[in-house]
Amino acid sequence: MNKFKAIIDIIGINPFVFVPEKILQSIFKQAGKDKGPIPICGIINDKPYKQTLVKYSNAWRLYINTVMLKDSPKRVGEKVVITIEFDPASRKIKPHPQLTKALKENVEEKKVFDKLPPSRQNEIVRYISFLKTEESVTRNVLKVVSHLLGNERFAGRNQP
Repeated sequence: MNKFKAIIDIIGINPFVFVPEKILQSIFKQAGKDKGPIPICGIINDKPYKQTLVKYSNAWRLYINTVMLKDSPKRVGEKVVITIEFDPASRKIKPHPQLTKALKENVEEKKVFDKLPPSRQNEIVRYISFLKTEESVTRNVLKVVSHLLGNERFAGRNQP
């Protein structure tokens, strides 16, 4: 694991730290890539975290959310101790069985779903998978099916 100290900075409303170049090169080597989002894990101030390393405005940044560090937006300027490494574990979420069944039963909707960009498909799968009650799942799966036909808004979007 790579360890470093950094001062929390902010861009817009998002607190982040820059990752030292030497450590970035180590992570790129572990990940086998130096483009696109890179899944990472580590420890910040003695608390384990999972996050994604992203490049924004030509700089790689580790965004610090409130799950990683309580009240992180209020902690800009604070020095933190961070360990970081590439996380090879899959982050793929299995679709909820109700969503899978609905897409199997509705051929046209399945075709529309399959044409969506992978990020949009993942957004729908993640949204349904994290619902807490079966009632919510059922209600939202029906909304997704209707949304895929262009009949209803879903997750803030008019069209799929």
